[in-house]
Amino acid sequence: MILLLISGKVRFMLRSPIFCLFTLLLFLSCKKETSIPIKPDKSKKYGNSLQQKAVEEFKKSNYNSAFYYFNKSKIIYESTKDSAEIVYSVIQMANIQQINGDYYGSKETLTEALPYVKKEFNYSAAINNLFGIADKELSLYNDAIYYYGQAIKSVTDSVSTVSPLNNIAVVYIKQKKYNKAVEILESILNKNFLDNKITSIKSKARINDNLGFAYFKEGMEEKGFQLLNEGLKLRTQINDEYGTIGSYLHFAEFYSKKNISKSNEYAKKAYETATSFNSVDERLKALSILITNGSGTKYAQKYISINDSIISVRNNFKNKFAKIKYDSKKEKDENQKLRLKNAENLLSIQRGEYQQYLFITISLFLAVLIFYLRKYYRNKNRTEKLQTAYDTETRIAKDIHDELANDVFNTITFTQTQPLEFESTKENLIQKLDHIYTRVRGISKENNSIDIKTNYALNLKEMLSTYNSDHTNVIINSIEKLNWDLIDEIKKVTIYRVLQELMVNMKKHSQASLVVVKFDCNGKTIFIDYTDNGKGTQKHKIIKNGLQNMENRILSTKGTITFDTEPDKGFRVKITMPK
Repeated sequence: MILLLISGKVRFMLRSPIFCLFTLLLFLSCKKETSIPIKPDKSKKYGNSLQQKAVEEFKKSNYNSAFYYFNKSKIIYESTKDSAEIVYSVIQMANIQQINGDYYGSKETLTEALPYVKKEFNYSAAINNLFGIADKELSLYNDAIYYYGQAIKSVTDSVSTVSPLNNIAVVYIKQKKYNKAVEILESILNKNFLDNKITSIKSKARINDNLGFAYFKEGMEEKGFQLLNEGLKLRTQINDEYGTIGSYLHFAEFYSKKNISKSNEYAKKAYETATSFNSVDERLKALSILITNGSGTKYAQKYISINDSIISVRNNFKNKFAKIKYDSKKEKDENQKLRLKNAENLLSIQRGEYQQYLFITISLFLAVLIFYLRKYYRNKNRTEKLQTAYDTETRIAKDIHDELANDVFNTITFTQTQPLEFESTKENLIQKLDHIYTRVRGISKENNSIDIKTNYALNLKEMLSTYNSDHTNVIINSIEKLNWDLIDEIKKVTIYRVLQELMVNMKKHSQASLVVVKFDCNGKTIFIDYTDNGKGTQKHKIIKNGLQNMENRILSTKGTITFDTEPDKGFRVKITMPK
């Protein structure tokens, strides 16, 4: 059974407090309003808490409770007209029904999301995929292929088509149209979809396994065996124990007509692994192969016992899901009537004085809030500026002490101990003074202001290039690919300073001979990859000093930074931030 998990996280829509207060003020000027204004906000928070509870119950496999809370949250979001949350809850409800074998019920539930799909197009692929899964399990193969095709049309990149294409191929295998399945699966491999970093090894293993099985069914046993074996190796390599069930079942069928003992061996492995995951359908499939191989009546008895049990359990789930939806609808109707009645009674009595007191309270609260926010941000900006100035002064003092003072002292000593009348001594002195001058310019460049206007990309490239030397080659890739004029000024300063700190860290500690800085952008997110071949360090030692400052800078722009290093294996940094 294919499980669809839409995000494990519940998404909370946070509102600005000032926005909420102004919304209430607008209410006061509207004489035709007939509802209590604070309820929608409370309903939103209540819906979020219900949805969060549903996710927690789902993770614990408490499907009845998870279905109940998702359904309750859906009803709340319907009252607030939050289409994204409605669709999310409906998809998860249909997913739970499919996990428990209620495929007809899941299709009925999914239809509740259709009125919102135009607004929430991002969920269209998930909805069509679930429709396809339901029809596949109900043996409505042509309908399943249609919905998987609709899911493909709903995605915007080729990598996201891999899963629905694979699902279509699985349906063709069930229809014994092996040549069509082979054509689809080969097209995935030939277009190198699976080489994309977004696609996991798990997907590649699944494609190889299905393609190998299709080859086997087409009569190309040797080619099929190689791919089946490759799929199993990949799944074993990444410890995908659940995925190995499919590989074992395919091998059991592969050997069923040529080596019964091997076929039984793989069928038993599939049965044992499926039992550990409580995966009933796969257990029944393994038992079916053992029975077909004539392995004894005990497997037939197990098959009958498990099959009768799962039918009973799934029927029980179907009844419970239907009752939860019926009871919720009834409760919703009754609550709606009660709310309307209470609102009418209370509104006529309280509205006059409520508006007056609320207006005074909100006005005072807004005045106090604005005063303290203004004071808070003014103090915060002042503190940040002082800290930045202190950090800059400390860094300059350290650079002067560590790098410049010794050179100056050595030069003074040189002039005192060497005869300056000789031409070679003068040239040596000039070289030392030129070296000191270069050091001073370097310290000045590291701490001067940054041009974040039209010359930003050029200045950034020049800064990175200054770290080229006889011992270090710095390569800068695709810096012109980004439209820097559309990027926030604070983010440009952050990028400049973080890369500068990385280069300084490389120069002081890395001993790298090659540094590569690569820039990329997908329209919404900036990606920066830094790599050097220096001596690296241990992972637990990398987040300190300048590296800690980098992390703080990136996090302040709502971005992420990850460090990857090992002793003698170089140093790698990946930076992402919203554009």
